[in-house]
Amino acid sequence: MNKFLFKHIDNASLVLFRAVFGLLITAEAFGAIATGWVRKTLVEPNFTFNFIGFEFLQPLPGCGMYFYFVLMGIFGLMVMLGYKYRFSMFAYALMWTSVYLMQKTAYNNHYYLMMLLCWIMALLPANGYFSLDAKYNPNQRSHSMPRWCLLIFILQIGLVYTYASVAKWYPDWLDGSVAALFMKGKKDYWLIGDFLQLDWVHSVITYVGVLFDLLIVPLLLWKRTRAFIFGISVFFHLFNSAVFQIGIFPYMSIAFALFFFSSETLQKRFLKKKTLYTKGEIILPKNKNIWIGIFSVYFIFQLALPLRHWFFKDDVLWTEEGHRTSWRMMLRSKQGTGTVWIEDKKTEKRTRYDVNKLLVGKQRYSFKTKPDLIWQFAQRIKKEELIEGRNVRVFMDLRIKVNGGEFHQFIDPNVDIASEKWCHFKHHDWILPSPADYHKKVD
Repeated sequence: MNKFLFKHIDNASLVLFRAVFGLLITAEAFGAIATGWVRKTLVEPNFTFNFIGFEFLQPLPGCGMYFYFVLMGIFGLMVMLGYKYRFSMFAYALMWTSVYLMQKTAYNNHYYLMMLLCWIMALLPANGYFSLDAKYNPNQRSHSMPRWCLLIFILQIGLVYTYASVAKWYPDWLDGSVAALFMKGKKDYWLIGDFLQLDWVHSVITYVGVLFDLLIVPLLLWKRTRAFIFGISVFFHLFNSAVFQIGIFPYMSIAFALFFFSSETLQKRFLKKKTLYTKGEIILPKNKNIWIGIFSVYFIFQLALPLRHWFFKDDVLWTEEGHRTSWRMMLRSKQGTGTVWIEDKKTEKRTRYDVNKLLVGKQRYSFKTKPDLIWQFAQRIKKEELIEGRNVRVFMDLRIKVNGGEFHQFIDPNVDIASEKWCHFKHHDWILPSPADYHKKVD
């Protein structure tokens, strides 16, 4: 085990990935400002739907979040250049984690993956070469790294793709209806809009999505198929970028290939001045058992979290319980409709609540399909009403449809959601059971 994990190998893949990753997280930070994401997600809302238990993480007032993201962008540039790398990577990881935990309205799996990668990168010697740190401090210069630095990426990437594939093994995905539904919203795209409406294209998207996610890591590991699958990967991710416009994730996924190509290939293409490390020394750090323990616990959690929805009552596709942090990516379409009611506990008078008083933009429709947001919104309403001198009950009469099916009652309209407690690992009975026909399509 020591020989396998702590044998030193060439570090070309890690230092190149650091530069690309730094560029991408810089683009994420500055792009969030340029595209209006910061404004719409963190500045304009009266409050954000933070991860439950992290209520202390709140957006900075005024223009504070713009300065916050500018500072993140600067740290990203420092990571890319390898300047004061440990500090800048740790700072970006901490700041991005705070952003991730303070809002869920714009949740994306790649935000979660980026958070994990930031912390992993903060622990690795990714500035040993091709960095300003190595240039100005010869003591930090190195041409090698322990093999575990490579393995941790391969394991993490493998988990992400494998779970993403398995999550697609359900009827609505496999019959092509989800792909058709996604592509229906792209029919106005220039040049490719009509092409994306073809039935055979939906079938290709459906099964390529399943097989690509399942096989990409094994085929990249096998030398004979590596170049071929890398070409497929580039096309696949650029297609996703053009059609779904999902930020830096496709380009980050392409960059993962750096960990699969040989150091000889990477050096020949990108680092011609670098000395290829071939000594294969086994260097055991004094705290090796601590590191083995930390990463063992980390990967146990990474294996377990995506499986937790199986221990909840009912289908995660309906309840959303156990959906986040489980790599259920681009998987389904859900729409919600309905009414929020408040009832004065003193007068028993029930009135319709105007959600526009507290919610803006995407929040207005996002909360209707996600139980944790429903619960948080009920708590917020009760809090705001108490400030105005009214003690109220909050009822949600909400219906949802999944993957273009029919609308079905989602939340028990007779339960005061504001008086309910939230349990992270327990089913909430105010979420009504999924109807047997909730997958039924509307003709």
